[in-house]
Amino acid sequence: MKLGLRENAGQFTLLVVVNAFVGAMVGLERAVLPLLAEDEFGLASRTAVLSFIASFGLAKALANLMAGRWSDRFGRKRVLVWGWLIGLPVPLLIMWAPTWTWIVFANVLLGMNQGLAWSATVIMKIDLVGPKQRGLAMGLNEAAGYVAVSAAAFASGYIASTWGLRPEPFFLGLVIAVFGLLLSLFFVRDTLAHAQLEARAAEHAAPSPEDASFSRILLLTSWKNRTLFGVSQAGMVNNLNDGLAWGLFPLYYASLGLSVAQIGFLAALYPAVWGFGQLLTGAWSDRVGRRPLIVGGMLLQALGIFILAAGTDIRVLAASMVLLGAGTAAVYPTLLATIGDVAHPTWRATSVGVYRLWRDGGYVVGALLAGVLADLFSLMTAMMAIAALTALSGVVARISMTETRKIGV
Repeated sequence: MKLGLRENAGQFTLLVVVNAFVGAMVGLERAVLPLLAEDEFGLASRTAVLSFIASFGLAKALANLMAGRWSDRFGRKRVLVWGWLIGLPVPLLIMWAPTWTWIVFANVLLGMNQGLAWSATVIMKIDLVGPKQRGLAMGLNEAAGYVAVSAAAFASGYIASTWGLRPEPFFLGLVIAVFGLLLSLFFVRDTLAHAQLEARAAEHAAPSPEDASFSRILLLTSWKNRTLFGVSQAGMVNNLNDGLAWGLFPLYYASLGLSVAQIGFLAALYPAVWGFGQLLTGAWSDRVGRRPLIVGGMLLQALGIFILAAGTDIRVLAASMVLLGAGTAAVYPTLLATIGDVAHPTWRATSVGVYRLWRDGGYVVGALLAGVLADLFSLMTAMMAIAALTALSGVVARISMTETRKIGV
């Protein structure tokens, strides 16, 4: 057993494929569900429309937290398989939901699926590659997931524009869930032993059981370690933006008179740039450091949202989605790589889970904040306020974080 991307190429590639299936599950909803809320369920309140994102985000955030701790205690593969089993009913619930409450419940299950399965693939890839190529590993992992989000969003938008908003777009979800479960159950191997191997070779001594307690890791990742605090707050604001893009952007596009096909294209463009961009940014952070990409990425996201709020032409909207996707690509794998740099292998999975708790808590905060601002004022006000918050997050990251690229290498 060895650490390294080349040494574990087969399992690493398989996990990339599995994470693509995980991403596709959530991508199916990107273009369709906000339109479904208005057209079929008659929801006029933006806060009510965004309730499915809030439920998704809360469930995913809590599942992330438990996935990290369970991965350290029971192994990574079990957590991955549990995630797929929970995700199996989601497409069926959305296809046949008689009320919006059923949609909200389906997204609770989807959030648990994403939190358990995606966290497991992240942790397993970090285990396999060791300390030298964490940025590249996270770039490949997140690229696979979000390229699949984009492809599924485009596919569901096309199917919806041709055959209807449901049930047709969600038949694809059943196929994805079954294949993801089968691959995880019969072909994926656990990587906990790789983390233990890295721990034995680590330059710094393993912490005592008391030092590695759950409460201590929670406090370290959330607040006490200033770099991990900077990572956690940036992750939260990043996914606040993603919740805005998922829930409000399609409604904004519709208010401008765009067709379902055009909305599907824009909904797919942002995660496509985000996904493919991570093929470069993850490895780039291994060379130039983590902090420049995190700070610059947050500021680039803010610029993209500002331009979107000021634009009405589809070319301007597309350009704003490219900027938002590029900024997110710079941030996403780099934040995970930073966690891998700082956390000891014996408690790294738990720290990843805590970070992902805060990051995906951004969906809840974003859904509530954007929905309330849109209902009280306008969609434009909601977007401008969140753009300003994103810029502020970049400043906070610049002040609080120290460079971590060489730690553990």
